[in-house]
Amino acid sequence: MTDASLSARALEGLLGDWRTGGLGGARDAAYRALAERVRLLVLDGRVPVGTRLPAERDLADRLGLSRTTVTAAYRSLREQHLLHSVRGSGSVARLPGVPTRLPAPPAPDYVDLSKAAPPALPWLGEVAREAAEELPRHLGDSGFDPVGTPALRAAIADRYTARGLPTEPDQIMVTIGAQHAIALLTRAVVGRGDRAVIEAPTYPHAYDALRVAGARLVTVPTVPQGEPGSADDGEALATAFRHANPVAAYLMPDFHNPTGRSLDEPARERALDAAARQGTVVIADETIGELDIDRRVRYLPLAAYGPAVMIGSVGKTVWGGIRVGWIRADRPLIRRLLAVRTPGDLGTPILEQLLVTRLLGRMDEIVELRREQLREGRAHLESLLAEAFPEWDVPHVDGGIVTWVNLGTPVSSQLALAARGQGLIVAAGPRFGIDGAFERFLRLPFCYDAATTDAAVSALARAWRGLPAAPAPDPALSLAAVV
Repeated sequence: MTDASLSARALEGLLGDWRTGGLGGARDAAYRALAERVRLLVLDGRVPVGTRLPAERDLADRLGLSRTTVTAAYRSLREQHLLHSVRGSGSVARLPGVPTRLPAPPAPDYVDLSKAAPPALPWLGEVAREAAEELPRHLGDSGFDPVGTPALRAAIADRYTARGLPTEPDQIMVTIGAQHAIALLTRAVVGRGDRAVIEAPTYPHAYDALRVAGARLVTVPTVPQGEPGSADDGEALATAFRHANPVAAYLMPDFHNPTGRSLDEPARERALDAAARQGTVVIADETIGELDIDRRVRYLPLAAYGPAVMIGSVGKTVWGGIRVGWIRADRPLIRRLLAVRTPGDLGTPILEQLLVTRLLGRMDEIVELRREQLREGRAHLESLLAEAFPEWDVPHVDGGIVTWVNLGTPVSSQLALAARGQGLIVAAGPRFGIDGAFERFLRLPFCYDAATTDAAVSALARAWRGLPAAPAPDPALSLAAVV
């Protein structure tokens, strides 16, 4: 939940041309149209849950309406449980349920698109055998390694340096995947009751980790790539840093999951400058940061533009079954992380570190292979969706592994439930928001082979055709554990 408030001017900008649709100037039609547009903004996450809406009189003056019309619109939103009003405290956006997760797939033959991760590299087994042959040289040690082997830390540092961010091995901690890195950082940086900025939508397990640490979440809407306002993300982040004074922020600057948006250089500099002024620790997740398909510009890692902690892993480039990630940070923070880590685990497995050390030496080759696979997968998915769902808005992302589809109507959870009945597991939009927002969106990965994508889209089409007869979802139910 956020601590933000929305001015009448800001809400007017989000409303857009809400009066269209043959309203004819009738008062009841005007309040219904206003309530419907605000409802969609809340469901889509453009007005984050917990945001205080402008006072009725202020909004009426800004929109040129009678206060009676705005009062009726707010009353309609309260009746739909989308607004909570307290006398003297204003009206706050809300949603009627908190999502949970359905159990694992009911049958092994289900197509599972809730995991946005490519299959393993074709020659991974060969490299694993080579790493195993190297293992005997390390058997004389205890095997407990809370910071990472020197060879792997040097390989990770060299990779950052080659990408334009000079790095020394003692700035690296090796972790058990990126999610482990996020959890360690939140425990080291965030105290109970501290504010933390996250994008909305965002990677669900990141806000889960922040909530476990006791953070009060301040959401900043992320505009999907190519939509009006997407160039203003840096200013929106800077404003959140100045107003909320958060201790930490979790960002995905490149090929954002799920929207695909990348921050341009001015946005990176603006956001990091504001964060530095407030003392905010920016945590940049770049687990898919190198998966550029055809972006026309090359950006440096975020920490090259200002103070930022970097998180990486091989889960989205090599294979999710290799549980190795890392943190790049300044040396004092690495020491703090060591203190936080020891009570929870005793280090990353040595054999997997040996494997990843070898893989990092071939990372250019790996990225090029993934780039070609993703280019083909993106084209195939876009073609299938255009034929099966011409009414959907499918953005053409220039990198990453997913696309954030706008269904045009807030039925994402209902569609995902119907898809289960057709043998498909897919992540509904609300899983990427706070307390159930983004019902008009569906995250679809394009990192699978053509046969899997064919089967998935066919199942989705059957579910979509049967949607009017499908039961409405329980508002306390989300639809998949996601990666």
